[in-house]
Amino acid sequence: MLVFVLNKEEFLEDVLEAFVEAGIPGATILDSEGMGRFLTYEVPLFADFKEFMRGNKPYNKTIFSVVDDEEKVKKVEKLIEKICGDLSEPGTGILFTIPVDYVRGLKKGEE
Repeated sequence: MLVFVLNKEEFLEDVLEAFVEAGIPGATILDSEGMGRFLTYEVPLFADFKEFMRGNKPYNKTIFSVVDDEEKVKKVEKLIEKICGDLSEPGTGILFTIPVDYVRGLKKGEE
């Protein structure tokens, strides 16, 4: 499974187009929130971190898709970095994969 946490929501449409261009025809998109933002605004003990968090986007989009081809993962990674910038830079996004040992419900030939 490929998971991408997109920190800049304004790039969502371009990132989804990159998934399709890389041969990944389907994905699920979730609204998400980082731990830092949650602690800063929801836990009074961490309220002093508001200055530190200034300028950070409060919410993210988390995109995940079952992908069975490592080449597709590498291709979408390159495309994402063209859109969002170098993923090694903080605040850009997080991309990772995890193994899936069972899947059911996908169309034949669909990721």
